[in-house]
Amino acid sequence: MATETTRCPLSPQLPTGLGLEVSRHPLTMRQVVNLVVAMERLKGSRTETALRSKFSGERFLNIMMDDLIEVINLPEGRAPRNQFTRTGQYEVSVSDSQKKSLVLLSDSMELHAVTLQGGNGHRKVHFNMSTYVHPSPAAEAQPVALGIKGTNLYLSCHQEADKPTLHLEEVLDRQTLAGVASDGNLTRFLFYKSDSGVSLSTLASARFPSWFISTAEENDMPMEMCQRSANRYVTFHVQRQN
Repeated sequence: MATETTRCPLSPQLPTGLGLEVSRHPLTMRQVVNLVVAMERLKGSRTETALRSKFSGERFLNIMMDDLIEVINLPEGRAPRNQFTRTGQYEVSVSDSQKKSLVLLSDSMELHAVTLQGGNGHRKVHFNMSTYVHPSPAAEAQPVALGIKGTNLYLSCHQEADKPTLHLEEVLDRQTLAGVASDGNLTRFLFYKSDSGVSLSTLASARFPSWFISTAEENDMPMEMCQRSANRYVTFHVQRQN
C-alpha cells in the first residue's frame, strides 16, 4: 500500500536544514501514543537547550533520537516487560473432578477436598480469582491468583524441603499483587490456569510449572502440589459466580 506524504515548510523553531514530513499512512493506537509521548519529551529542557544553541541539524537529530528510542522500542501491545499485570477479579467456586468441595480447616490452615452432604454446603469456600496478563504474548495459559473470599488468605506455592508445597498465606494489602515481577518472590502466588473442557481446568504453579494443585482419591484429605505422574486429581471445575 502506498504512503502519501506531505512535506511541510521549515519551522522557524527548527535548525536550518531540518523539515517536517507528515505521513497519511494509517497509524495504530500504540504508534499514536508513542508519538504523543515523544513530542512531549521534545518539549523538555534538553531540546530547548539544543534549539537555543547553534547546533547543527545532525546534532539536533541525534538528541531527538536519544529521546525517542526508548519509546519507539517498546513492544506493541505488551504488558510491562517481565511483569504479570492484574487485569481483573471475580468470584469462583472450585471443586475437583470427583465433585469434592474445598473446605478450610482453620486450625491447620489447610484446604481439604470433602464430599459435602446435605446441609453442609455452607462449609464450601469460594475464591476471589485475580487474572493477569502474561509478560510473554505467546503464553497460552491464564495466570491467576486465588484468594479465599472473606479472608486475606491466598494460595501460594514455594519449595519446602526438597519439593514444591502448597500453602495459605495472608496478604494484608491486595495491591501488593497488582503487578508481579516474573523473576520475583511474589510469583509463588500465581498459577497457570489451563482449560481442558467445559469448566474443567488445571492449575500449575507459575514458579514450578510442572507442579499442579491436586486432591487425593480419599475423602477429606488436604490439597497438595503434585506432578502429573502422581496418583492424584489435578483437574477442577472452576465456575464463575458473578
